[in-house]
Amino acid sequence: MTEERQHQLYREAGEHFAPAIARLARAMERDPDRARDLEQDMHCELFRSFARFAGDCALKTWVYRVAHNVAAEHRLRAGRRPKPVALEDIGDLPEPEDAELAAAESHAVARARVIIRSLPTLDAQVMLLWLEGETAKDIAEVTGLASGAVATRIHRLKTLLADQFAPAEHGNEDHD
Repeated sequence: MTEERQHQLYREAGEHFAPAIARLARAMERDPDRARDLEQDMHCELFRSFARFAGDCALKTWVYRVAHNVAAEHRLRAGRRPKPVALEDIGDLPEPEDAELAAAESHAVARARVIIRSLPTLDAQVMLLWLEGETAKDIAEVTGLASGAVATRIHRLKTLLADQFAPAEHGNEDHD
């Protein structure tokens, strides 16, 4: 591939997918500076990857695959993070600590980000792609999962999020 074609593909990817890449970085990294660094890493790797792009898949699939792989590697390297929690073990999660962030975003979005950050990397990737409006087929292409497995994960993740936002039931306590 020529360097000119590599630049052209990167420009095209940036025009169409830069906002999604930025959202992915912010979803995977709470600290704004680290999120910007992650976003920059995604763009650098994306540019480098176009030297290998043969057009065997859609540009969108390639961009998401590269960005999600960089995000997954970032999470693996981040030893400071607590271990991801299995879906079945997620309980009440703490509210965001950054008051400025909470003021800038709605409470629900901030809480959803906390939940997504606590998910294992593959589940977080599936949820983020689904939130971007991608189909199970497209998510399967990016993640390497079977379409049916993606649909099952999406259902489980939507149930998890719904449970986290359901109002606490009162009056169920047993009184002697």
